[in-house]
Amino acid sequence: MSVSRTLLGLLETKAQHGYTLRRRYDGWFGTSRPLKSAQVYATLQRLGRDGLIELAGVTSGEGPDRRMYAITDAGVTELERWLDEPEVPDVSATRRVLFAKMVIAMSSGRSAVQLLDRQRQAHLARMRDMRALRQRGDLLAQLDADFEMYHLDADLKWIDGAQARLDRLAALLGESGAPSSDGWRP
Repeated sequence: MSVSRTLLGLLETKAQHGYTLRRRYDGWFGTSRPLKSAQVYATLQRLGRDGLIELAGVTSGEGPDRRMYAITDAGVTELERWLDEPEVPDVSATRRVLFAKMVIAMSSGRSAVQLLDRQRQAHLARMRDMRALRQRGDLLAQLDADFEMYHLDADLKWIDGAQARLDRLAALLGESGAPSSDGWRP
């Protein structure tokens, strides 16, 4: 997720303090990974340096002064560019790691079946958590849970497909110890 572009989006409606931006970000997007204050202020500093936001005022009160930030015209242009640009589909890190674990397990004589079964159980447990969140959460939490559940479902289909091909993969790995001739590389 692009924290900087998301903060620009939050600033588009009105100028805000860093604390308010962090609170809004965490409320909408940070359920699994809240922002740290230092990350917010470092990001705001970079956005300011790049001319995408500007200081809109300083509020004094108890404690340190609070800076108010506003999006600039260049910031709006960058936000529009980001919103218009489709996200490039990417295989998640989980799937890349799972694939690597499966191949390494098999090439070293370990059980890929057990590995895939454990992973399936972990995915199913996460899906149960997402179903519970979907039932008790607000609309944003429900949409977030749906997104994750659909991806977990795709992972489960991959696990099933991989498990169906384990014998062929074992034969391929057994021939040379590492895949090579038909698209695999050592």
